[in-house]
Amino acid sequence: MASNQKVRVRFAPSPTGYLHVGGARTALYNFLYAKHFAGDFILRIEDTDLERSTEESMRMQIADLKWLGLQWDEGPNPETLQDMGPYGPYRQSQRKAIYQEHADRLVNSGRAYYDFRDDAELEKIKEAAVAAGKPLGPPDKIVPAAEAKARIASGEKAAIRFRNQIDESKVRDFVLHDLVRGDVTFPSDMVGDFVCIRSNGMPVYNFCCTIDDALMKITHVFRAEEHLSNTLRQMMLFEAFGYEMPRFGHLSFILGPDRQKLSKRHGATSCHDYKEKGYLPEALNNFILLSGWSSPKGQEIISREEQIEQFTHERFNPAPAVFDDAKLEWMNSVYLRALPHDELWRRVEPFLKRAGLEIPMAEDSAWRDQALSVFKTKMTTLADAETLFLPLADSKFAIAADGEEVFAWPEAGRVWKAWKEELVKFPGERISETEFNAIQDRVKVVADAKGKQLFQPIRVAVIGQPHGTELKILVPLLPKSSLIRRVDICLARG
Repeated sequence: MASNQKVRVRFAPSPTGYLHVGGARTALYNFLYAKHFAGDFILRIEDTDLERSTEESMRMQIADLKWLGLQWDEGPNPETLQDMGPYGPYRQSQRKAIYQEHADRLVNSGRAYYDFRDDAELEKIKEAAVAAGKPLGPPDKIVPAAEAKARIASGEKAAIRFRNQIDESKVRDFVLHDLVRGDVTFPSDMVGDFVCIRSNGMPVYNFCCTIDDALMKITHVFRAEEHLSNTLRQMMLFEAFGYEMPRFGHLSFILGPDRQKLSKRHGATSCHDYKEKGYLPEALNNFILLSGWSSPKGQEIISREEQIEQFTHERFNPAPAVFDDAKLEWMNSVYLRALPHDELWRRVEPFLKRAGLEIPMAEDSAWRDQALSVFKTKMTTLADAETLFLPLADSKFAIAADGEEVFAWPEAGRVWKAWKEELVKFPGERISETEFNAIQDRVKVVADAKGKQLFQPIRVAVIGQPHGTELKILVPLLPKSSLIRRVDICLARG
């Protein structure tokens, strides 16, 4: 790569489901690398697997990338899905003519051929090659291109296969100068003659990837370690076409707590899962950033601006990263509690609606500020708000099973009657903590009740159960009208 060449990187997911956190990390690393060097971040959709790729999955992955705040400079428009940028189409399924033209170029130069062998025949040949310790080679007679095309036109099926042209006496090494792992050596006889275009006309991953990286002028490729085995084929193709090869960096695996590759058996693994669980995109970004990369300043909590400023490939760690749920929870709580209350409420509100919680005072900004001041210290994720705010929703008020005992106490009726009388004569709609304490003291005297015979009946009349969040915290968050409705339910039953 020339020193004055603009950095161009790409994230190229296969649309086969929601975005996995491993894919999100790859996208983040490429995004940050582009931004650090004032380069371009390209989104390319690798959707040539017709059986697994879907339009819906592409939209889901685009939504996940938007949620993470990883805006691309070129690729499908996040709203319209129309191409943005000069090197489209950015969906491989729409680039078949480009791939066919390149395959024809290889055939015409003798570096590829049409292979009419069927699956059963190839399986026997491969078994014999493995037994002999040799890679798959060409058929005994390669069909000339013109004859091959005539046979295909008449209905026959053939794959186009790259000809490695291995001379057993001249096996040479391909050396990859990997930006994460250092020099990696591949003997050319590691692979045989590999498929470029399947017999159904669809191109294969390595073929598409090489052509797209070249034509889209990609300068650096950061991708998962599992793609390292693909690199030899791509190096051969770059060489055969005479294209300049980008610089590659193969990122470490992300492992679960059992040190096996992170998968669904470990629980949530997609960005959508974490979004639904109430994690913040800022926290998830920060967490996955540190799963294979470290800050030169030793920081744990790193803003997006600091990430861009510090991000270079020299800080990659080739060792596998273990996904630590406890650390992610801690990091999320730090980001959550640092949000301004207006922003925190904007993010909490969808979770309250999801839980069907209609909060009487929610339109009051002063009330929201007070409620969030109380509850955010108890929140690890946004979803925790569903449980914390539950006692404030009138429609969810119900007498819990452990509150039934209170109805048999002789003191309970006196407490509820005195509590309602105090509420009715209270002049305002909101009761402060100090005012609540004073009211509770007066109820104690009037009802001649103390200890749990006083506190538990009031608690049941406020939240429907004898245990839970302190009443001095909850009562100031409930309007007087709600408190009266709730105590009336207890009096009607008592």
